[in-house]
Amino acid sequence: MELHLWLSLVAICIMGALSPGPSLALVVKNTMAGGAPAGYASAISHGIGVALYAAITTTGIGIILVKSPTLFSIIQYGGAAFLLYLGINALLSKKQQLDLSDSDESTAKTKVNGWRDGFLIAFLNPKLAIFFLALFSQFVDENATVTQKVIMTATVGGIDALWYCLITYLLSRGPVINKLKANSHIIDRITGSFLVLLAARVVIN
Repeated sequence: MELHLWLSLVAICIMGALSPGPSLALVVKNTMAGGAPAGYASAISHGIGVALYAAITTTGIGIILVKSPTLFSIIQYGGAAFLLYLGINALLSKKQQLDLSDSDESTAKTKVNGWRDGFLIAFLNPKLAIFFLALFSQFVDENATVTQKVIMTATVGGIDALWYCLITYLLSRGPVINKLKANSHIIDRITGSFLVLLAARVVIN
């Protein structure tokens, strides 16, 4: 892949990662509830999920997904159910304490499965297949090599993971995380409501 094309892909991926949505809400929620480890796990696994969609798109499987209304709907409604699950959990969560003992911290972190949450929030979003079909059509030709496809897939997943890792890093700094925890009940209500509304939007549409 020529450098100018790769830089164009990088720019588009950065803009896509910067756009707020359920993934950002999830990373914020998990970082606040489980600390930096949960946030980084969510970020990295989300990048893996995004890269997976990029990979299946470059192999042509993405076209099958988009053209199969039944399969597309199954994944889409599965995503709505997962968003609803996350939203309800956030709405029902209790305010966190700032001064946690070691045992309390361990307990809090075990409640957050960042690896699962990050991956599923991406994997259960079949619209990523549509996005990558449109995006990669501008960069991949019929004679594209495996190396080119791997570079594109790694670029997409890597930028996504790095962006959410940066968010986690900024959120998990002492003063920031303490302020988040002090207002955790408010943030959870906002995040939970947002996720529930997104789930409803998927079902209605």
